[in-house]
Amino acid sequence: MTETAPHAIRIGTRGSPLALAQAREIRARLIAAHPALAEPEAIEIVVISTTGDRVVDRNLAAIGGKGLFTKEIEQALSDGGIDLAVHSMKDVPTVLPDGLVIDCFPPREDPRDALFSASGGGLESLAPGAVVGTSSLRRQALLLYARPDLRIVPFRGNVETRLAKLAAGRVDATLLAVAGLKRLGKEHLVTTILPPEIMLPAAAQGAIGIERRLDDSRISRLLEPLDDATTNWQVTAERALLAELDGSCRTPIGALATIGGASLRLAALVIELDGTGRHAVEITGAIEDAERIGRQAGMQLKALQRG
Repeated sequence: MTETAPHAIRIGTRGSPLALAQAREIRARLIAAHPALAEPEAIEIVVISTTGDRVVDRNLAAIGGKGLFTKEIEQALSDGGIDLAVHSMKDVPTVLPDGLVIDCFPPREDPRDALFSASGGGLESLAPGAVVGTSSLRRQALLLYARPDLRIVPFRGNVETRLAKLAAGRVDATLLAVAGLKRLGKEHLVTTILPPEIMLPAAAQGAIGIERRLDDSRISRLLEPLDDATTNWQVTAERALLAELDGSCRTPIGALATIGGASLRLAALVIELDGTGRHAVEITGAIEDAERIGRQAGMQLKALQRG
């Protein structure tokens, strides 16, 4: 459809450099799909401060887990202060507030993690007992599974902050999502990408989700051309796994769905925080069964955990 905007479309987002880059990407995609929205002030980006942005001295699990980067934005969406919200899907709880829905997912970026070390080498190049900074429980657990000798310390902040701390010698290495680096135009900084076999990504890592009010048919129509079917199936499977496991920032969980033709393959794992007790499954099925595949994988992992 061709859109003429009777009022500005307000995009709600966090104020971090990555969040703003993602909001601008969605604005550009909306304009490409609906050229009338290129008019000045047709689309407004509204920055909203979240609890996760304000509390930077503790890891996410210590202050409430998932939802810390979405609660205030979702409240503004429910109240009508914004028309849609742009989220990194790995930060979004599996249960949304009543009246809100996320059913539009633009093409996913690279979901893998990159290792940055003072020496510029990979995981195997780190000295025994090297200090690695991360506030991700998943990354911590998988690092310790691969290298039990490493010492993991809390490490939060945006890309620039963490790389500056690494350069200052605060740690010997840290990890960042490849997707974020690409969206910030910093992919040239990547030296070592960890394969999923070593560092299975967080569920929906690299995917952007656009949240809207369930009864807002105008925004729903505007978003239709932006949805990428492959990403939608992937996110559906990975988040169904999380829902089955009741996953949060307190539970180290990895998941990655890949699609070939009409088939979807989901690799998933749960692991203890100290790198022990690792349980992994892989399930393949038809793409239209993405949600069932995710829930089946979650049930299998729960059974493995029970022993």
